[in-house]
Amino acid sequence: MSLKDWIAPARTALLLVDMQVDFAEPDGAMGKSGMDISMAQAALRNAVLLAEAARAADVPCLFARLITRPSDETELLREWKERRGTQDDAPLCQEGTRGAVFVGPQPRETEAIFSKSRYDAFSGTGLDAHLRGLKRDTLVIAGLTTECCVDSTARHAFEKDYHVFIAADAVAAYEKDLHDGALKALELNCAIPASSAEIIAAWKII
Repeated sequence: MSLKDWIAPARTALLLVDMQVDFAEPDGAMGKSGMDISMAQAALRNAVLLAEAARAADVPCLFARLITRPSDETELLREWKERRGTQDDAPLCQEGTRGAVFVGPQPRETEAIFSKSRYDAFSGTGLDAHLRGLKRDTLVIAGLTTECCVDSTARHAFEKDYHVFIAADAVAAYEKDLHDGALKALELNCAIPASSAEIIAAWKII
C-alpha cells in the first residue's frame, strides 16, 4: 500500500495541535521569553496548506488547543513548577487572552475544537469519541511542539489503536535537536513521518 491508501480521506482526520499565539507569535509568551519561533512559524505556514488540502478532500480538520485557568492548576502542577523554578512564569494560553488565540489554520464554524489543560489532546477532551463517531482510524498530526504536545498526543493515539502520521514540516520545536530527536523517537515507536507536500499529494483530488 502507498501513502495515498494509508491516509485515504475516508479513514483520516487532520489534527492541528496548539497552534496558538503564545507558542508561535513574537508577542506570545514563548516569543517574549526569547525562544526562537522561526521553526514554529514555518510549521504554521505548512499547516495552513495542509488544512486547505484536507478540506478540499473532505478530510475533517480538528483543532486542539491549550486553555489554562487558575482552577485547573493542581497541587502537583504547582509543586512541579516550584521544583523547576518556574512558579513565577506567566501561565500559557490563559482563557480569554490573546495568547490562547489560534494562529495559522483557523477553525471554521463546523469544525470541532478540543480544549485541554495538559499536553495530551486526548486527555479529558472527548477527542477519541469524536473520531470514533466519524469512523476515522487514522490521524495526521500537525502542530506545536514536536517534543511535547505533539509527542504526547501521538503516543496516546497509537495506544488507542489509531494509525498515526506526523506532518514532519508542519510540527516544530524551539530547538532543532529537540524537534529532530522527537521525530526520530516517534518514528521508532508509534508514528510515520511524511512531508506536507507528500500528504497534500496523497489527498489531491484528480
